[in-house]
Amino acid sequence: MTDSKAKAKANANARSARIYWLVGASSGIGAALTDRLVARGYRVAISARHQERLEERAARDPDRVLPLVADVTDPQSMATAYRELVERWGMPDSVILNAGDYEPMGLAGFDPALFERLIRVNFLGAVNGIDTVREDFIARGAGEIVLTASVAGYRGLPYAAPYGASKAAMINLAESLRPEFERAGVAMRVINPGFVRTRLTDKNDFAMPGRIEPGDAADLIARGLEGRGFEILAPRGFGWVMKGLRLLPYALYFRVTRRMLKEPEA
Repeated sequence: MTDSKAKAKANANARSARIYWLVGASSGIGAALTDRLVARGYRVAISARHQERLEERAARDPDRVLPLVADVTDPQSMATAYRELVERWGMPDSVILNAGDYEPMGLAGFDPALFERLIRVNFLGAVNGIDTVREDFIARGAGEIVLTASVAGYRGLPYAAPYGASKAAMINLAESLRPEFERAGVAMRVINPGFVRTRLTDKNDFAMPGRIEPGDAADLIARGLEGRGFEILAPRGFGWVMKGLRLLPYALYFRVTRRMLKEPEA
C-alpha cells in the first residue's frame, strides 16, 4: 500500500471512530448538522424530546445515527441517554448542546414565566449537559463540549430580553469554564449563529438581516468543528457586524437600538 493510500485509510478510520452526541437534533440547525456530520463519516448520537423524529432520522443511517430521547431540563433524562450511548458506542468525543427555545417579548408583554422557561432550556439545559459528561471527560483528559449560544448574547436587543439574557449567560459560561477544562485536556467551545430560518425565527415579525437556511448554517458549523477555535460564527459576516456593536459606547448603541422599536399599538 502506498503512503498516500495508507494515510487516506487512516483518516477514514479516524473519522468513523469519532463519536458526536448532538443534543437538540430533531429540527432546524441540529437536524441539518446531523446530516453534515454523517456525510463526513462520523457517528452521531442524536437527542431531543421527540422520539419519532429521532427514530425516523436514525432509520436512514442505522449504523451511524443512534437515537436517544433526552430532555435537557431533566438531569436524570440526560444521564440515562448518556449511559445508553456509552454502553452502545463508548464515550463520545464531542458533545454539542444545541437544544434551545425562543419567544420574542416586548415590554407590554413582560412575562417572568417566559424568562424562566428560556433560562431553564437554554442556559440550565447547557449546565445539565456539561454536568452529564464533565467527570468522564476530565478523567479521560480529552473531549470537546460545544454550546450553541447566539450573537443575540453579545448585547441587549429590543424584544429579545429573555432570549438574549439566556444566550449571554451561555457565552459567559463557556468563557468562564474554558481555562479549567483546557487545563484538563477538554475543549470548551461555543457556536454563535445569527438569524437562521427555523420554526423559532419564524415567530419574528421584523426584518432579519443576513438570515440563512439551516443547511448553510450547518455547513459553516461542521467546518468550524474541524478546527480548534473557541467560537464558531454562522454566518461569519453578520456575526462580525454584531461583534462591532459591542464596541459602541452606550449613547451611540442606544441610538441604534431605538431605531429597532416598533410603533406602539393604539
